[in-house]
Amino acid sequence: MTISIRLTADEEARLDRLAQRTGRSKSFYVRAALHEHLEDLEDAYAADEALSTFEAGGRKSRPLSALLAETGQ
Repeated sequence: MTISIRLTADEEARLDRLAQRTGRSKSFYVRAALHEHLEDLEDAYAADEALSTFEAGGRKSRPLSALLAETGQ
């Protein structure tokens, strides 16, 4: 699949320098960055969705520190 992204001038220059210095393609580094961060982004969105579903059921969330204080931990 081919995609197109817009980079700032600074991002493009940094990517160019890295690719030239290492002999790897710019695409290699874009794929590596995507691979590195995609799972974290998916997890964050899944957590937001789970919290919304939890709260839509009429339940309230609370900070972990409050739960730990209640249980004496």
